[in-house]
Amino acid sequence: MKVRKGDLVKVISGNDRGKTGKILKVFPDTGRVIIEGVNLIKRHSRPTQKNRKGGIVEKEGSINASNVMYYDGRSNTVARLGHRVLADNKKVRINKKTGEIVE
Repeated sequence: MKVRKGDLVKVISGNDRGKTGKILKVFPDTGRVIIEGVNLIKRHSRPTQKNRKGGIVEKEGSINASNVMYYDGRSNTVARLGHRVLADNKKVRINKKTGEIVE
C-alpha cells in the first residue's frame, strides 16, 4: 500500500467520488483506509455513563485503498506514488507525475 496515515487523498470511485480528505487510519492487512469526512456512517448509541445523552453518532467508515489516490495540494491533481533510493541509501516516496519527493 503506497498511501500512509496523514496523506491527503482523493476518492476516485464509489459513492463519495471526488471528495478529498486526510487519512486518519490505515489497515494494511485488509487493504482499507479511514478518511476524514468520507463514508460517514450513523451509529445509534444508548445512554451510558460516558455518553449520558445517547442518540445517533456519525463517524467515518473504512473504504478500500484501491479507491483512493494521493492528492497533490500544490498542483491540485492526483498522482501515483513510487519509491526511489537516494544516494545516501535512504528510501523515499516520489510523485510519479512530477518526480518530486513526497513529505
